[in-house]
Amino acid sequence: MSLYSILSARRIIASCLLAILTAGNCTGNWLHAAERVDFHFDDMTIPIPIDELNLWNSDLNKKNSDKLIDPTNKSELSFWLNMLGFKSREALSEFLETPLVKDKSMARQLLRSWVGRKLLDQISDLVVLDQDKTGIKVFNTLEILLEEQETVSLLDLLKALPAEVIHLDLDGWFKVLDNWRNELKLQQKLLTDLRDLSPKVSLLTPLQNTDRGLKESLNEFVAINASHRSEQLKVQVWKPLKRKISRENWIAFMPGLGGDQDHFRWLARSLSHQGWEVVILDHPGSNTKAMHSLVEGTDPFPGGAEVFLYRLADLQAVLKAKKEGTIDLKGKRLVLMGHSLGALTAFFASGALPQKGLEGRCNQALYDLSITNLSRLLQCQIVDIPLEKTKGISYLSAIVGINSFGKLLWPESLSAETNVPVFLTGGTFDLITPAISEQLGLLLSTKPNKFSRALIVEGASHFSPIEVDEQEDQTINSDIYQISDALVGSHPSSVRSILATEIIRFLDNLEKEKPLTVKTNNLSTNLKFHIIDRISIKKIIAN
Repeated sequence: MSLYSILSARRIIASCLLAILTAGNCTGNWLHAAERVDFHFDDMTIPIPIDELNLWNSDLNKKNSDKLIDPTNKSELSFWLNMLGFKSREALSEFLETPLVKDKSMARQLLRSWVGRKLLDQISDLVVLDQDKTGIKVFNTLEILLEEQETVSLLDLLKALPAEVIHLDLDGWFKVLDNWRNELKLQQKLLTDLRDLSPKVSLLTPLQNTDRGLKESLNEFVAINASHRSEQLKVQVWKPLKRKISRENWIAFMPGLGGDQDHFRWLARSLSHQGWEVVILDHPGSNTKAMHSLVEGTDPFPGGAEVFLYRLADLQAVLKAKKEGTIDLKGKRLVLMGHSLGALTAFFASGALPQKGLEGRCNQALYDLSITNLSRLLQCQIVDIPLEKTKGISYLSAIVGINSFGKLLWPESLSAETNVPVFLTGGTFDLITPAISEQLGLLLSTKPNKFSRALIVEGASHFSPIEVDEQEDQTINSDIYQISDALVGSHPSSVRSILATEIIRFLDNLEKEKPLTVKTNNLSTNLKFHIIDRISIKKIIAN
């Protein structure tokens, strides 16, 4: 699951909360939208009249506007503003002018999605307009602004909110911030624990032919029938140029939410050069094309129960096509592989069902507004999915999950009932599916297996495995994953090289019945990565 779009929705709502928190520095016409802001904390209510805020802010452009509010000022308003942390008028003003929404088409569709509704449900307990606790006024106001303007700032929203009083629950908001800080501390502590487990660093010795200089393997698009689709599915089939090694397994790869087959050519190429046949699935309705429709405003956000069911049906269509010979593959056994939501699909296909009590866990997770683990939003949609117990796939050899998630679905050890070797990869810079819970914790949820391992790459993010720079210029310019370096993480090409090398090692050792060595490796780019087993993970989580 590539959750860049969910991240954008999260940022919209979080900014909305912060906007109201800093309402004390608003100027101009917004004063007609509300008479006062009521701050609630420690069983107290501090009502701050809007006209006093206006007077306090009137000298904003004077020379002393960037100075701290004088704590000796006898104004009750200045006292409360200092207590609430409003120290710099200039900083508040700049913050309020920051664009809240830059892409109105995407934002409009996200707000109409399941994710948007859930976020609005949760913030309605923290931000209340008059006595309306539904969040509908915030939603409607933002919708209207998005229809009228290309961009919407925090100040734009505050000016337009139709309320006499804005109520802000500071206790609840501070709890959210505490949860956020605690999760980030866990991420930071993971780095220390990983290095303590593997103090000796060995140099990386990558397998040959795992870099971008490889010759293109034999690959083609094959159309297969899918009864649940109105059109045939087009899958990308990769075969070895020369079958130097006889491989028992073939690989079905599933991209994440909004992912494209071409995003993972680098991995299919490397795998095929090592003798494996690879089929990369396409998932209409939750692929790159669907995300472009979202951005253009022509289709709603590709989320909801139907995404999971359709993806599982897509996989079954591929397995049927292989059995019937529509896809000509020599491999007898199967490795399920996927990125994010694709990895979760692999777990479901193996026969794993969510542990009982998911709805209650989701209510708690969403109540806490777990900003640092955005995958929980998608996991909670599964509450509405009629998943049925299946026998799984009898010829399944292993699951390889890149930036996988599912710890909310399987919170307890062994609860996933996945009884095949599992190789889960993640990064320390992944705030979409944090490694400490969504890869390490998830691996503990599976049945013990001597071949199961986790690979954690320092500096890698949720988007590091997605490669778009090989594609033709016109594709590059329009690709949905043209995102900033800050989100991609450190040295994404080197991260992909590590992933290709270690996935190949895992699969090769699996066929040789030889577990991967637990170790830490170092690259010339100063990237470190860690191969850890179940025992090491238990030490990290218990520490």
